[in-house]
Amino acid sequence: MKILYIEPYYGDSHRQWIESYQRHSNHDISILKLPGNKWKWRMHGGAITLAQDFRDMNESFDLILCSDFLNLPVFKALAQDSIGNTPVAMYFHENQITYPWPEHDPDRQMGRDLHYHYINQTSALCSDWCYFNSAYNRDSFIDGVEEYLKKMPDHQNLFTLDTIKEKSSVLHLGCELTKFNKYKDVEKSSVPNILWNHRWEYDKNPESFFKILYKLKDRRVNFNLIVLGESFSKYPEVFDEAKEKLKNNIVQFGYCDSFEEYAKWLWRSDIMPVTSNQDFFGVSIVEGAYCNAYPILPNRLAYPEIFDISSNPEIFYNDEKDLMNKLKEAIIRTERLKNFSGIAREYDFNRVAKKYDNEFNLLIKSAEANKD
Repeated sequence: MKILYIEPYYGDSHRQWIESYQRHSNHDISILKLPGNKWKWRMHGGAITLAQDFRDMNESFDLILCSDFLNLPVFKALAQDSIGNTPVAMYFHENQITYPWPEHDPDRQMGRDLHYHYINQTSALCSDWCYFNSAYNRDSFIDGVEEYLKKMPDHQNLFTLDTIKEKSSVLHLGCELTKFNKYKDVEKSSVPNILWNHRWEYDKNPESFFKILYKLKDRRVNFNLIVLGESFSKYPEVFDEAKEKLKNNIVQFGYCDSFEEYAKWLWRSDIMPVTSNQDFFGVSIVEGAYCNAYPILPNRLAYPEIFDISSNPEIFYNDEKDLMNKLKEAIIRTERLKNFSGIAREYDFNRVAKKYDNEFNLLIKSAEANKD
């Protein structure tokens, strides 16, 4: 089967995901892309450029798969002659309806951020099928669309909710996990290592993370700190504050220049408290858990789904006090903590790619049956 993946924002997790699937899939996957920057412009203008690039390819495919950053109605309108009867599916890595915007964003301050909701909604309507990387992503999108449409003055088109629901399903994100195995043999510290391995951005809620650590330090709880993750030219000031306040606890602070270095720090980690305000899946958390870091997760977002709260309620917290108690207890009894690498392994691309291949086969067969 020949699949074309269209990505207006070819960077970060979007790029890692499709390149990993491309390596593990039995299908022939081509990628049509634009650089991963200026995301707002990609959602507005990317479809025009990509439609022309697609027409220039002059090539036929069994399936067109695109990310949620594509303005699909615009793309289809400009490239319909080349698309023909090829089914077009959309993969939602995130959705703009429930993605938390930073307070300082000028579009939010001016009340003009809702158009990205509209792009996601109309793209979902124009696709033959919508895949979401978690049930949380799907459900929050549907609920968010309903809330958004009810703000409209008339002709709210609420019937479109059922239209989207009927052609939506979950395909959990795949992760490249077995590549961590090569770096497993590292020396563990006698003092528990607490891990941060997320982007240095507001939506990962570093303020709450470091606030908890400050309290533990004040109570003379002994721990080491490993801070990884990518930082940008502008990042939350709390990272600089924490670097000074926790300087005697820090064993690593900053982005790793190589995967080898990143993997070794993950294997050295013992406990991974998570405070994020946004996660539609949680790749960094799955990676940490695979490398035996004990997760302590908020009872919200995608985490109860990904780490099965019904079977593992002990790793979930409901408020800051609960997190404090669970983290302190984990530090005290580090050697007896449960291993969650088995759950993480379920999302390895060696397993997930087969599900993707089968799912896309079924979609194509369904499209062919409908044509007949």
